[in-house]
Amino acid sequence: MSTHVWTPGAAGPLDEFVGRLTRMVTAFVQEHELEQAEVYVELVDGSRHTLATTSAEPGFGFFSFTPHREDDDEPRRLIVPIGAVRSIEISAPDPERLFGFVADE
Repeated sequence: MSTHVWTPGAAGPLDEFVGRLTRMVTAFVQEHELEQAEVYVELVDGSRHTLATTSAEPGFGFFSFTPHREDDDEPRRLIVPIGAVRSIEISAPDPERLFGFVADE
């Protein structure tokens, strides 16, 4: 039987998830010689969000992200359980909308 001992300051699974996602976006941008990429997350409820930032906070099985805003949108940050994610898509940005993804530190 194995046991996991938590070490203060050690990266947890959500920190690793966000870190790996960020590395995948960076690799995609470099591979395709882009300046930035669009990152979409689709949740199990069918909603689809273009990500501006993401963070492993608050933890405990939840992570948070800030969707990109249109000019008239109110600012918001969504906190969702990691199990609510159906898919994540990384793509070249739409030339009409110039923005990219940033990982929160």
